[in-house]
Amino acid sequence: MKILFQIEVGHRPLAEVMETTVEAVAIPEEEKEYVEGVVHGVLDHQEALDSIIGDLASGWKLERIANVDRNILRVALYEIQHRGDIPSSVSVNEAVEMAKKYSTAESGKFVNGILGSYLRSRTGSTQEVQAPQTRQDEAAA
Repeated sequence: MKILFQIEVGHRPLAEVMETTVEAVAIPEEEKEYVEGVVHGVLDHQEALDSIIGDLASGWKLERIANVDRNILRVALYEIQHRGDIPSSVSVNEAVEMAKKYSTAESGKFVNGILGSYLRSRTGSTQEVQAPQTRQDEAAA
């Protein structure tokens, strides 16, 4: 999430941001592949991810959503759509926790609402989606 935020807000090149972030955050070698895969995946699918966010954020234009929240949503939606090795509930829980930590007090509810709506639209379910696990390496993506 930090890498995507720096690319979007700082208008810095991907290679430069990846290099400085990997050094600054001290991402363990075994997690670098995950981080790089998610960053590249989000950037490759950003238009589609943004379209989903825009459709689900009733009354909000994409550019009005906080940069941190927008990037958290992109990462979670990318994982849900393209990373079958990560349960959707884990992606949602991590996104909500990151929003609470790195954004506003209301961001956790907002992120949960968007992701919950997305999952319900895919499955037709009305259940809330949350998971008890966390992964700290997602914050670097």
